[in-house]
Amino acid sequence: MMKYWGYSQFRPMQEEIILSVLEKRDTLALLPTGGGKSLTYQLPALANEGLCIVVSPLIALMIDQIENLKKKGIKALAVYSGMTREEIDIALDNCIYGDFKFLYCSPERIGTEIFRSRVEKMKVNLIAVDEAHCISQWGYDFRPSYLKIVELREILPVTPVLALTATATPDVIDDIMEQLKFKEKNVLRKSFERKNLVYVVRQDDNKPEQLLNILKSVKGSGIVYVRQRNKTKEISDFLNKNNIKSDFYHAGLTTEIRNMKQDAWMRDKIRIMVCTNAFGMGIDKPDVRTVIHYDIPDSPEAYFQEAGRAGRDEKKSYAVLIYNENDKISINKRIELNFPDIQIIKQVYNALGNYLQVPYGAGKNIAFDFNIYSFASAYKLNVQIVYSSLKILEQEGYIELSDEINNPAKIHFLVNRDDLYRFQVANTTFDAFIKLLLRSYEGLFTNYVNIDESLLAKRAGTTIDNVYKYLNKLSSAKIIHYIPRKNTPVIVYLEERLDDRAVHIPFSHYQQRKETYVKKSEAMLEYATAQNKCRQQILLHYFGEKDYFRCGQCDICLKRNELELSQYEFDLIVKDIKNILHSSTVNFDTLINNCKNSTSHEKIIKVVRWLLDNGKIIEDEGKLLKWHN
Repeated sequence: MMKYWGYSQFRPMQEEIILSVLEKRDTLALLPTGGGKSLTYQLPALANEGLCIVVSPLIALMIDQIENLKKKGIKALAVYSGMTREEIDIALDNCIYGDFKFLYCSPERIGTEIFRSRVEKMKVNLIAVDEAHCISQWGYDFRPSYLKIVELREILPVTPVLALTATATPDVIDDIMEQLKFKEKNVLRKSFERKNLVYVVRQDDNKPEQLLNILKSVKGSGIVYVRQRNKTKEISDFLNKNNIKSDFYHAGLTTEIRNMKQDAWMRDKIRIMVCTNAFGMGIDKPDVRTVIHYDIPDSPEAYFQEAGRAGRDEKKSYAVLIYNENDKISINKRIELNFPDIQIIKQVYNALGNYLQVPYGAGKNIAFDFNIYSFASAYKLNVQIVYSSLKILEQEGYIELSDEINNPAKIHFLVNRDDLYRFQVANTTFDAFIKLLLRSYEGLFTNYVNIDESLLAKRAGTTIDNVYKYLNKLSSAKIIHYIPRKNTPVIVYLEERLDDRAVHIPFSHYQQRKETYVKKSEAMLEYATAQNKCRQQILLHYFGEKDYFRCGQCDICLKRNELELSQYEFDLIVKDIKNILHSSTVNFDTLINNCKNSTSHEKIIKVVRWLLDNGKIIEDEGKLLKWHN
């Protein structure tokens, strides 16, 4: 472990998970964001002969993981939508005949014939399923392509499965194990409790001023999450005007600009990143002191994952939600936008086929570059409704919508070394450039290799345009296959394009997903509006944890702490009051005199006043008190 990762001790639960996998047991591991999930499959895979297949829906994260493994001298590659058939073909062959240890793949690739036939020839020691909650229809990000993972189990019946997720409710936990056909139930989890993370809700109609107050009170690096792209710049400008150095980030910016902004934040050149949820995945900055949600998230899962990016160094940090009554209105609007009428969804499907120029009965398994904003503009559609429609079509198995792929340029030599030498002799103008390629990169004859055109131009002492010309001419001459850099999302048709009248979206599926979304939104509202229950307890209860105490440091606990009572004393008195008021209604004096768990009337009065103020007990017209459920 020291050799590859540079540390000698495991984080909590890592060792237990790794030992379970090494015993070849199917394992579901629940580790919160930043808990070190990747080590739990990388270490067992390296310890055993063969390779590990890692299934992940996040292409950007796959590419990042592969680069990190390569830096450690570990051979890894990926196959996903948007790659050419030749790239996939060579990558899978390398997994059979090469000494690669990790094959990352998107779940959609598993169902293809080329993938299935090659996997049969591979020596696979582990199947790791990242973001495993995506396999459950009860999860917050269900993807039907994840259901294909079980096909790997049919091809590799003795290979153990490690399913990984940062957020799952009890229903989702059971569903994951059932869908992946676990041989026995085996859940290993780290408690979702974060003792160093203080959860706070600030209710304020003046959100900008509240944001400013928070950032002036809590020093250090921070993230501010908002829902709309235009808000990122607006709020960043506001903070900069108030002497808080910040920048903004969203998926509409170019990859180069996003990388530059992210790097500046990672290096503390800017203090605050104001962003959409496009920011944060795969980022491991340990000293984030505060994560602020300016708008209420869709679900406790999303909130917990994003808030969990604070305080990974185990030092005191803050997760703050700024809330007001307008958020209730915005949640209702989101329900409408996230679940457009089924007829509108079909219209979007038909417009998509026309936009991409896919004939009826064609397009299956073909990837198309896709810009959702250009598409929405061309057909005068609301972008959010388009996105929601595409996600529902994805959930029904018609298409796959990828995240944005930041694919660097790639080349692969199509000729062997002898033929290449003859070409160089016959075409001397290319000789120096070919030698530069061979000096700069390894593996060009056996695999597609990432290249950097600007770096080649610098080394050759020429312009980047000249490098493009050389690469394109060599590609036209069939000496290399050159794939230029690409920074766009892709849409893949999982079935041939249909007439929109043949597109079937069962109302029961639609309604079930809508009800699940509403339920999660209501849980988030309950968290935001709670007045008398510890914030961390609310989250832990949502994720099915039963043995927990009040955190003692959230805004609600701090209010209760003002009573100058220990948690033990407070709970005893509340238990007494609850028992009395459940059986009868009594007046103030009778209630206080009948409490047996405290000899101090002053302490009992404090608790009664607190319960009255927070609506747990109410007073009727006759001044009698009763418990309010």
